[in-house]
Amino acid sequence: MNPGETTGRPDQADGPGARLDPPRARLGTLTALYVTQFLGFGFITIGLSSILRAGGTSLDTLALLNLIGLIWPVKFLWAPILDRYGPRRGGHYRSWLLVLQSGMVLALLALLATDPATGRIGPIVAICAAFVFLSATQDIAADAVAVRLLSERVRGAGNGIQVAASYVGNILGGGACVVVYDRYGWPAAIGLLAGLTAVGLVVVWRFREPDRVARPVDARQAYGALLSVLGQPGCRNWALGVVPLLYVGAGAAYAMVTPSLVDAGWSLQRIGFVTGIVTSVPAVIAGLVAGGLVARIGRAGVLVLGGVSLAGATLLLLPLLTGRAPAGFTTVALCFFMAAYTVANVALYTVNMDYSRPVTGGTDFTVLSSFGLICSYLAGAVALATAARVGYPAVAVAAIVLMVAGVGLGVRHQRRHPRRPETVETVVRVPSEPLHKVPG
Repeated sequence: MNPGETTGRPDQADGPGARLDPPRARLGTLTALYVTQFLGFGFITIGLSSILRAGGTSLDTLALLNLIGLIWPVKFLWAPILDRYGPRRGGHYRSWLLVLQSGMVLALLALLATDPATGRIGPIVAICAAFVFLSATQDIAADAVAVRLLSERVRGAGNGIQVAASYVGNILGGGACVVVYDRYGWPAAIGLLAGLTAVGLVVVWRFREPDRVARPVDARQAYGALLSVLGQPGCRNWALGVVPLLYVGAGAAYAMVTPSLVDAGWSLQRIGFVTGIVTSVPAVIAGLVAGGLVARIGRAGVLVLGGVSLAGATLLLLPLLTGRAPAGFTTVALCFFMAAYTVANVALYTVNMDYSRPVTGGTDFTVLSSFGLICSYLAGAVALATAARVGYPAVAVAAIVLMVAGVGLGVRHQRRHPRRPETVETVVRVPSEPLHKVPG
């Protein structure tokens, strides 16, 4: 398959002439999908860690729980399966979402059979791993739906919702459910979490997916999209230049936050509350605002706003990185950092969606976004190892340089490739012949 080629087979989801949801309803559907997928994830990474730590669980064991999150960066390995396989009736991705959303609810309900007070967290970790796998896979299907539902004009708003949703999950899953646990116990907290997640199932059930015009003809072509996505004009420079620079810079800076707070004498409870809950509120607002700004000032404008603000926020973290962490100033600096990171993320995700082809939307968007996550994880590890030798401030300065370079390269990219590449093609079947590609 040639780079950028998207041949496939005609495939209708709901039949010709199926009535589609209006734009506002589409954004509402995506909001429900993204928020509910992050509810359980926020609970596992923030809330559950707090609950287990309060019960005396060791930090080494909690580290094992956090490793579950590594499932997300590698979900591109099975993304082509969702693009290739799916029923023709009832909606290709809708059918996947019904199964995955139901699985997420059932996984959370399975936690009712466990009790963190017993100290046996093996079953809890296993169930949480299953949930994270299901939520990561649900994200692939949700992204594919977003690629097909969102026009270029509203793509920024859709990605603003997506980025903001992760922080809403932190607030509800990592905050509200912990409060419920503290007052009413484990069954009440898990019941609330499962009930909120089930809302997404109701939304998916009522969702009308657009007719699917094509899909990869076989698994080999589906997996070929993992590389062919980079063959589109400017995509390689974007994915291998702009994205790594910004994510490495941001990942390196943020990786030093928690160790610096510990070094400054902050308690684990305060660190978890501030970094997991307090900073999520401005991040939600920033994500929604940035999503609206994409249509007004463009992708490059939002990228400059987010990237420059992120570099400035990293400068504000220098007192913390040198051992001075007054509660008020440090909290404001962290809020500014997360808000700026969210704005930059909206710009990055919007361009990633520009490069996502409708035929392989789940794979394309997942590949581009997962690469950024992998860069961020690796940057965090390298930053801490480097900081042990040269100190936190030196690493922070290097991170700022990378952020600024990423913004500059991103602006240059958008000037050369200001519009979404034309990759949508019409596919027809010629009787008694293999599939042929007809340029649209």
